[in-house]
Amino acid sequence: MHAITIPEPGGPEALVWAEVPDPVPGDGEVLVEVVSSAVNRADVLQRQGFYDPPPGASPYPGLECAGRIAAIGPGVTGWAVGDAVCALLSGGGYAEKVAVPVGQLLPVPDGVDLAAAAALPEVTATVWSNVFMVAHLRPGETLLVHGGSSGIGTMAIQLAKAVGARVAVTAGSPQKLAECAALGADILIDYREQDFVAELEKATDGAGADVILDIVGAKYLDRNVKALAVNGRLAIIGLQGGAKGELNLGALLTKRAAVTATSLRGRPLGEKAAIIAAVREHVWPLIADGVVRPVVDRTVPMEDAAEAHRVLESSSHIGKVLLVAPGA
Repeated sequence: MHAITIPEPGGPEALVWAEVPDPVPGDGEVLVEVVSSAVNRADVLQRQGFYDPPPGASPYPGLECAGRIAAIGPGVTGWAVGDAVCALLSGGGYAEKVAVPVGQLLPVPDGVDLAAAAALPEVTATVWSNVFMVAHLRPGETLLVHGGSSGIGTMAIQLAKAVGARVAVTAGSPQKLAECAALGADILIDYREQDFVAELEKATDGAGADVILDIVGAKYLDRNVKALAVNGRLAIIGLQGGAKGELNLGALLTKRAAVTATSLRGRPLGEKAAIIAAVREHVWPLIADGVVRPVVDRTVPMEDAAEAHRVLESSSHIGKVLLVAPGA
């Protein structure tokens, strides 16, 4: 098969489409013939040499895919060759084939094109696990999403609205904020022109956000705590603004607030399977009913993954950037 390889870390040009050995499904795995994958920030970090795959994972980038089952490994039941699926991966999505633990496999939701389904696994698993399983967002509460026009952001808006929450977003342009509003966002904050703490305070009559989903990290830590409501929960899922910050424990105590930080890629198989099962139970019916949908900015041929990385790094996209395998 062919896959995107990274012979040496570097810029987008470090991504090389090359012939590599076919993967073989092991115990509890299936082999998926990939139709599409999606680009995530973690892929950029891996290309740059800052985020190695977990032990035993595929060396190729790509944390999600959609395609059809080509082979079944030992011990797998409930799936058949030819099934249309999408999957959460620890790596290997930028390839024509990938071996997937069966617990990370999902059927393609009703009404979703097979190629577009690659836009779903990573964002649904990330949002559901952090906003709902960890931070326990409830109907009537306010969720603040940083990077509202990103793949994560566009999914977080839709899921929060689906459960009856109020949604505030930050984004970097009027166009991006307009797209967030079209998905249901109630409070729109241009982080380039406005202070999100002040804007959120005005919009909530001083109450603040019950839950904050943050991709920025250290740069926003102090302001995120200020923006939290009493009993608020801050869920940190990215470090685009740095990894080390100063936390005012006094402010946290006063608000009786909580800070959590999680990643998805390196979790044990059992934890990932539990998240995927929850996504299938709670999110897939919303997608099938048309309440929630994948947001795709553009598709790029998989062999031109370098161009897709340039798009992601420019932050000009809204939603997900997909890679389509040759012949798909």
